[in-house]
Amino acid sequence: MSIDSQKLAMTFRQIVLMNFGFFGIQYSFGLQQTAINPIFTFLNANPEELPLLNMAGPITGLLVQPLIGALSDRTWVNGLGRRRPYFLIGAIGCSICLFFYPHVTALWMAVLLLWLLDISNNTAMEPYRAFIADKLPVNQQPTGFLMQSVFTGLGITLANVSLYFFQQWMGGESSTGIPYWVYGSFYIGAVCSIGSVLITVFSTKENRPSDEELAAMRAQPRGLVPAIREISHAIKDMPKPLWQLALVYLFQWYAMFIYWQYITLTIAKSVWNAEQGDKHLYEQAVGWTGLVNGWYNIVTFISAFGLMVLARKYQAKYVHAFSISLAALAMLILPHISNKFLLFIPMIGFGVAWASIMGVPFLIAVAEVPKERYGVYMGIINMMIVIPMLIETVTFGFIFKHFLGGNPHNAMMFGGVLMALAALATLRVQTSQRPENDLEAKV
Repeated sequence: MSIDSQKLAMTFRQIVLMNFGFFGIQYSFGLQQTAINPIFTFLNANPEELPLLNMAGPITGLLVQPLIGALSDRTWVNGLGRRRPYFLIGAIGCSICLFFYPHVTALWMAVLLLWLLDISNNTAMEPYRAFIADKLPVNQQPTGFLMQSVFTGLGITLANVSLYFFQQWMGGESSTGIPYWVYGSFYIGAVCSIGSVLITVFSTKENRPSDEELAAMRAQPRGLVPAIREISHAIKDMPKPLWQLALVYLFQWYAMFIYWQYITLTIAKSVWNAEQGDKHLYEQAVGWTGLVNGWYNIVTFISAFGLMVLARKYQAKYVHAFSISLAALAMLILPHISNKFLLFIPMIGFGVAWASIMGVPFLIAVAEVPKERYGVYMGIINMMIVIPMLIETVTFGFIFKHFLGGNPHNAMMFGGVLMALAALATLRVQTSQRPENDLEAKV
């Protein structure tokens, strides 16, 4: 039988187990969101330098994910399969980087280790998304992709909340100025990254291709050059809805990168009225930012179940446009809140948006691309994510300093406007109707 004919419906428990590895991957991502930029600041980086210091994510995503996606389309390792070898290797790399990250002694070391951490994350991420498309029949793909949103919420929540709780229990700092409470969060991440992926690897087998499919796969040229050629051909053949989705991603991910880089500085200014150099107040803002980010990821975890239902009843683009409109509203409101407890209210909308961002656009994508090219197109979709991030890293420092007055409040509201533009662009995406989803909704 072909791989496609082996796609039997999976139980809810099986879908949970096949996505469990995403928990550890997203714990690592959560630390990148909340802890990496404060570590840069502890090592005396200036606010306008933060975008450039975060260039590792866009560059590695641009180069690594499409290549890994294309390579995984042509891979079959007996005993492991097509996608699992890649996200297993990526998880091992993440664990090693997370363990050593708090021990950096200079800014250049923190930046270098971030590059290695991002390479590992990107090696794991896109094969994992292709793994879901490989395993699940069309009518279960909304559940599969949005289950990744569930584990995204859980992983990032634990990463963020752990920062706050370790801050309450541990004092002191290293000779380089990194507080000891940062260490505990990274050590937990090192364990979660490899541990959760091993649960998926041991619990969920990949469907073996037929002899004909396997022969065709192995007959394809191997190596980086054929993979690069395949990426270029896939971009040339890319369906129109994916080009339209690229515009959505331009606004959406530029705005998300602004949020992650400047949320701590925004909260420090609005709640604690902390100026640059006031380390004690800034540390309090870092801990509270962990709680705020943890809260929106709890909302992500809960709302993902609701989005599963909505994605079966309505077109994915309407679900996504509504969701990211809530993120736009949150980013516009946040700088005007001085009570730290009231910060949690707008973050409800942000959490709903993050659940959609991590799942719903992939429903649009897999409806448009051939199954035998899932890997390469998942990598190309990630290029749509990281190119806006790369643009942000090289442009926003200048914008922040010269047009936004070096004020993190203005940066956050600028991101809110971009997120609103992303919502409008989503409504213009011309999506295919999937009768399988309509049938399941009626059942």
